Parts: sequence; structure tokens; C-alpha cells
Amino acid sequence: MRAMILAAGRGERLRPLTDTCPKPLIEAAGKPLILWHIEKLKAAGFTELVVNSAWLSEKIVSFLGDGARFGVHITHSVEGPGGLETAGGIIKALPFLGSGDDVFLVVNGDTFIDGDYSQFAKTPLPPDQKALLFLTSNPPHHPQGDFAISSSGSAMIRGAEYTFSGAALYRVSAFAGLPVQRLPLRPLFDAWIDEGSVSARLLAGQWFDVGTIERLHQTEDYIKALRH
Repeated sequence: MRAMILAAGRGERLRPLTDTCPKPLIEAAGKPLILWHIEKLKAAGFTELVVNSAWLSEKIVSFLGDGARFGVHITHSVEGPGGLETAGGIIKALPFLGSGDDVFLVVNGDTFIDGDYSQFAKTPLPPDQKALLFLTSNPPHHPQGDFAISSSGSAMIRGAEYTFSGAALYRVSAFAGLPVQRLPLRPLFDAWIDEGSVSARLLAGQWFDVGTIERLHQTEDYIKALRH
């Protein structure tokens, strides 16, 4: 299975750090955020990776190269100024992610997950489903949540019980035929909920959305505590 790391965000709330450094290369406890993902993906058997970029994309491409020095193979999908949002970035990179009903993983480059990434490879995407999202408990900065899980424990429904972690399994065919455009994922999620074609699971592991300097410091404190 291939994996994509979304790395095209501008990182407005991390300024001034992101004025000269793209958000995925911001360091948490001495290591770029994106490298935490790459190492955990490799350990779980994901070695064919796709990374999209927009803001300061040349720095991301230069740092990662073809991935050989990290023991993986990286294909870069460089977007124009401003980026294409989450779904748009996936659509542009779709030729690198497989074909037909192939399944691929996506993780957000500005998150930190203290968990075993093999959970993504071991979780099956049911054949009648377009996506399976990994949800987590609502953090203090996002108490309103994003979604809920049905009483059956598998279907994703509208609600506010959980927050989307950014990690999800998708079927290539779910995006096939969609034009490359600036498009977030949420409208697709809502349509798939109506169709009953999206599932959800709870993410195993501690999750951090490293979207502000305060939360970057919280993430660093957590990682440093793990080392002692």
C-alpha cells in the first residue's frame, strides 16, 4: 500500500517560523515533523511515499530528495502558489497512488502520532466503502469535534463526538474523474456519509495537531517526556 503525506499548508498560525521554513520541516524535539511520519511509515512497511508541497516546496523537495537516505522512495507532487487544499492535493497526486480500487493511506504532515503505524496497514477498507477515517478524542482546542461513529461501531456519521486525525484510508476510485482544483476533503466526506460509503475507526495512540506554536511546544514536551 502506498502512503501520502499532506505537506502543502502555509502554516499561518506557526508564523514567523513558517515564513522561511515550510511547516513539515519545522522541528519537534530536534526532528522535522515530516521525518517523524516517514520513520514510522517505514517501520510499518510503507516504503512508497508521495509528498505534496506548495509553500516553499523547493525546501521540502531538497530535504527529502528521492527518500533513499531514509530507506523509502518518495515521489513529489508540487502544487502551485497557495496549494490545492486537501482533496485537491490528493486528486493531483492520484496518478502516483495507484489505480482502480487500490487503497492508499494519507496522513497530515502537521500532526504527530505516538502510535504504531501498522494499524493503518492492518485495518481493512470494506469493498463497498470509499474511505475509512481514523478519529480521535476531541482535543481542548477543538471541543466541537468533526464526526461521530454509528452505534454499529463502524459507519461514520454526522456528529461531534470525535475529531478527524487526518489519517485515513482511501480508494483511488473515490477520486477518479474529479478535476484538479482547490478543494477541501470535507464536502466529499459529507457526500460519502450520505451515501453510507465512509467508515471510521478510533486511532490507537496519542495524537497532536501541531498547528500553532503553543501546540508545537506541547508536542515537544510530550516527546521529551517519552525519552525519560
